[in-house]
Amino acid sequence: MTTAPTGEQLPHPTTAGGGPAVLVLEDGRTFRGRAYGAVGQTVGEAVFSTGMTGYQETLTDPSYHRQVVVMTAPHVGNTGVNDEDPESRRIWVAGYVVRDPARRASSWRARRGLEEELAAQGVVGISGIDTRALTRHLRERGAMRVGIFSGDTLTGAAPDTLLERVLAAPAMEGADLCGEVTTAQPYVVPAIGTKRFTVAAIDLGIKAMTPHRMAERGIEVHVLPATTSLEEVHAVAPDGVFFSNGPGDPATADHAVALMRGVLERRTPVFGICFGNQILGRALGFGTYKLKYGHRGINQPVQDRTTGKVEVTAHNHGFAVDAPLDRVSETPYGRARVSHVCLNDDVVEGLELLDRPAFSVQYHPEAAAGPHDARYLFDRFVSLMAANATAGTTAGS
Repeated sequence: MTTAPTGEQLPHPTTAGGGPAVLVLEDGRTFRGRAYGAVGQTVGEAVFSTGMTGYQETLTDPSYHRQVVVMTAPHVGNTGVNDEDPESRRIWVAGYVVRDPARRASSWRARRGLEEELAAQGVVGISGIDTRALTRHLRERGAMRVGIFSGDTLTGAAPDTLLERVLAAPAMEGADLCGEVTTAQPYVVPAIGTKRFTVAAIDLGIKAMTPHRMAERGIEVHVLPATTSLEEVHAVAPDGVFFSNGPGDPATADHAVALMRGVLERRTPVFGICFGNQILGRALGFGTYKLKYGHRGINQPVQDRTTGKVEVTAHNHGFAVDAPLDRVSETPYGRARVSHVCLNDDVVEGLELLDRPAFSVQYHPEAAAGPHDARYLFDRFVSLMAANATAGTTAGS
């Protein structure tokens, strides 16, 4: 038996065996299916992901901490689980919802089945439900708390009792979660080939592919805990500072915002993604707000307003920056403007400073999983650091 209150996965689960399971939304709607993964209970925020592939990267993305992920693709698990694609040390999702799980893995890279991995890591899931109906419900009503119950947690439990457990779970608004997913100790990802730059990466929930993309460009990446001080950042003598993706409400991330402001004061080049975009927005004086159901998946259209190019991008965010789309804003660090915008709903997808070397995007340019349209942003970061180094050399000569 596994019981996972507030979305935490516990060790030593039992396998599902396909017994009865029920999914209960906080508004009272229920879906009945079969247990998938670990047996027990879990609660979290119900969100849906529109990716047709890349489920292993989704499961191990720390940004999904305390969220129950509903897969809109009907058939999940075909390629099993391998040891090369995880984006972090564990599965972070609070629960997993699929319609038709694969009976067996068919990829030559697979080492285990998906359900086996979910059970081994204590992730309570449900299969055999109408995920299309559930997704449409979330689109109409918005992301909300949800519980999945199976085994003894379901036996003899009245529907009202299950709903009470869901309503007792904490909401995502006001959740301060970066400290729960960040690295405990700093570590270094060495540059591949000739080292060109050093970057301090603030781990707010970083994915493994992100420092790898920088290493491919000759960057030595020092990954630092979310609690790192400004002095500790500059102790590694960085040519640039990177703020990663991560879970929770950006309105709670006061330490990261203060750190961002300190970096901006010193005019060190800055690049932020996802949560890092929201941190830059707050540092510049913009507000943040919760989206109705967020953007999650690997097929979101975004326009780079600098070039006019439309990119298909990978997303995982439930909050956004409240910045004006139609004008340049004055901030304590000079002029700022919205650099990228989502073409589905005009949500701010990127920011850039015009008078200091800093920019950010709301999505995932490391593309794990996802299309490669936005990888150029790492090259833009390299160009920013190179220009800043040249300017410093010129100023000092």
